[in-house]
Formats: sequence, C-alpha cells, structure tokens
Amino acid sequence: MKKKVNPLIHAENALYRDIRSILENARSSAYRAVNVAMTQAYWHVGRLIVEHEQAGKIRASYGEKLIAKLAFRLTNDFGPGFDARNLWFMRDFYRTFPILNALRSELSWTHYRLLLRVENEVARGWYMGEAADQQWSTRQLDRQIAVFYYERLISSKKSEPIRKEAKEKLAAIGPERFIRDPYVLEFLDLKDYPALRESKVEQMIIKNLQSFLLELGKGFSFVARQKRMRFDNEEFYVDLVFYNYLLRCFVLIDLKVGKLTHQDVGQIDSYVRMFDAHEKPTGDNPTVGLILCSDKNEAIAKYSILAENRRLFAAKYLPQLPTEEELSRELRRERALIESSGRS
Repeated sequence: MKKKVNPLIHAENALYRDIRSILENARSSAYRAVNVAMTQAYWHVGRLIVEHEQAGKIRASYGEKLIAKLAFRLTNDFGPGFDARNLWFMRDFYRTFPILNALRSELSWTHYRLLLRVENEVARGWYMGEAADQQWSTRQLDRQIAVFYYERLISSKKSEPIRKEAKEKLAAIGPERFIRDPYVLEFLDLKDYPALRESKVEQMIIKNLQSFLLELGKGFSFVARQKRMRFDNEEFYVDLVFYNYLLRCFVLIDLKVGKLTHQDVGQIDSYVRMFDAHEKPTGDNPTVGLILCSDKNEAIAKYSILAENRRLFAAKYLPQLPTEEELSRELRRERALIESSGRS
C-alpha cells in the first residue's frame, strides 16, 4: 500500500526549496557584483598609472620607482594584494583592455590575468568571449590557452574534431575543477604566521569571509563554522562548511597549521562520511572534503586515499603571493594535473 504524504510536510518542503533558491541566487548575485566591482577597480587603478606615465612622459626607471612607491603605500593601507607585481598587472590590464565596457562581467580577475599572457589580440578576444559564454573556470581557460585551442581551430581544415576534444575534456564539472592549489590568503594578514594556530586562521577567514569566498571561486556560499556532528555519543566539529550551487554539494573544510598527516586525511574522510549519512539532503551530490594546510605533504597526498578519492582534497594556503619562480612551478604542476585528468 502506497504511503500517504503529509500535505503539511510537502508544503513545508516546497517552502524551504523556494527560500533556499532565493538565498542561493542572492549570494550568487552578490558574488558577481563583488567580482565586477573588484575587476573594474583594478582597471581604473591601471588607467590612473598609465595616464600619469603618459602625462609626464616618464622614463622606465622612474616608472619602476613609481610602482614601488605606490605598492609600499597601498600595501600599508589596503594589505598585501597591492604589491608591485599586482600593480604591474593592473597597468597591463588597462593597456590590454583600454575600453571598460568591453570587459565581460562573467570573468574574474584571475581570468583576466590569464588572458594577459595571450599576445595575439584576436586570439585574446576570442578566448575572452568563449570563457564568458561557455562559463569556463580559470583552470579550463588556462588549459585551452596552454594547448593553443584557438590557434589549432583556425589552422585546421577540420575544426570539428578539435571542438569535440575540447567539449569532452571540459564537459564534466567535478570537484577537481573547483578545488585549487595553492590558495593565496593575503587578506588574512597573518603576521604571527610561524606561531599560528588553526583557530586563528579560522577566525581571520570568518572576519574576511567575502575575500575568502572570492578566493574559493564561483558558486560558493558560507553555511557554518565549527559545525557539530554527533555519532555514538561522541561529538565532532568541522571547521568550516560551504555549499557550492554549481556542484550542488556541501564542501567541508578542515584547517591545518603544519604538515599534512595521515591522521588529517582519515579525519576529513570520517567527516565527509558522517555528513553524507546525517546531513546531506536527498538529491544533492556527495559531500566534498578539503584539508586546507600550511604545509602540504606531497607523499601523504600521493600515497593515501587522497590520490584515488575524487571527493577528498588537500590544498596549500599561502599568506602572500608566490614569487615568479613559485608561480611558474605551480602553473606547470596545474597544467600537468589538468592534462592527466583529461586523459583519465
């Protein structure tokens, strides 16, 4: 005999879904608004620098000193996100995209930093349009630029196989497309970094939640801090819980100061299993677990369940932007990961 559904419960569930949809859309709109405001602000900063240079017809040596002075003063007022390297990016950003209205609001500052690497103006415009229209993540855009997708399309007499290859490699949206490594948490301003505790990192993340959401990427919304879960009269606490409306799943973040250990991996695995069993709504995708650590142990990452479980990740966080050498090394590693995941 078919069980009758309580009409009151059915109505409450429908109400909850409607309210949740409104809140998710609002958070998504807020993220886009913040991203647009930040990108436009960086464009205007670049414009002012270029106009100052042109007005005085300054020499390159003075230009370097000017950027260094601006970086020092802006860093004191606004934090390490305005160091000399970023200011040069903003200057080049304006020079490369001189028309503000031509920018695509769907793209983040990281997208534009990747586009600055494309020297061919036509190719750059094409990548920008495709990234916005096809909603490419920064990883996907990086991959397409790295494999010369546009150049291969225009040089090939048969473009369909190339389009098919790109579509197949970019089609599946999985957690690995969203979880990045490393995360640059400049906004935390962790001056006592060597003697840091997990609670301090958590406290600063909550204090600068908007910046952290931008660093996480698209689709993330904050759910809970120190989420309590109870099992067999024992209580467990997850440092941070987020929801990603693009992945349609919860993301549990466990903070770690120091080297990643097997115990950390086992702990996040247990948290994910408990959350799926007792918290995950019907219809959602499986929960994702992320260990955010200050020192990622590559051996643990390679020879543990992290290597084979596509729902568990470990990522390193940095208190400031990496050096050019570190950045180059990370980009090479990211490309290798993307290519290997594409072949699997």
